[in-house]
Amino acid sequence: MGGKRAAATALLAIYVASVAIANWLTTRYGLVAVAPGLMATAGTFAVGGVIMTRDLLQDTLGRAAVLLAIAAGAGLSYGISSHRIALASGVTFLLAESLEFAVYTPLRRRVTWGTGRWSGVVAIANLTGIVADTLLFLWLAGFPVTVAVVAGQFTGKAYVTVAVACAGMAVRRAVPDSPIDASRA
Repeated sequence: MGGKRAAATALLAIYVASVAIANWLTTRYGLVAVAPGLMATAGTFAVGGVIMTRDLLQDTLGRAAVLLAIAAGAGLSYGISSHRIALASGVTFLLAESLEFAVYTPLRRRVTWGTGRWSGVVAIANLTGIVADTLLFLWLAGFPVTVAVVAGQFTGKAYVTVAVACAGMAVRRAVPDSPIDASRA
């Protein structure tokens, strides 16, 4: 039980910190180049912590914990970043995560953690959230919703998602018995 509690605490901390860091980076640096002709908010790269932990956090502590983590991340962001960005982020995460719940939760019940099928479920859920997150956040935070910025956001998130997926596969190979409890989904 101690390992599961430690994993849950770590996931919660990573999630909340990632939200706050993403918002601080975006406040501080605004839009940054991610590829020739493509721009993304600087916080896009810190969103990797959110992408990495959302589904695992739901599996470990349940959907309510994810919603509380969003509120905590938004509250922390409000103290360290632009209030407009913090509010846009909080609203956006609530909507995007709700959409991800609608996709991830029913599909998750049918697959085993760490398998190719689980990775597919995560990818489908994340894609749903990424589209909603990108469009709504840019609009609410006052960034341009242009092809170069939307494509840049998708590109930046793709970089992070690939890195997170590779890290997840490495962890799965190193730790065959996950502390994640699928019955909490």
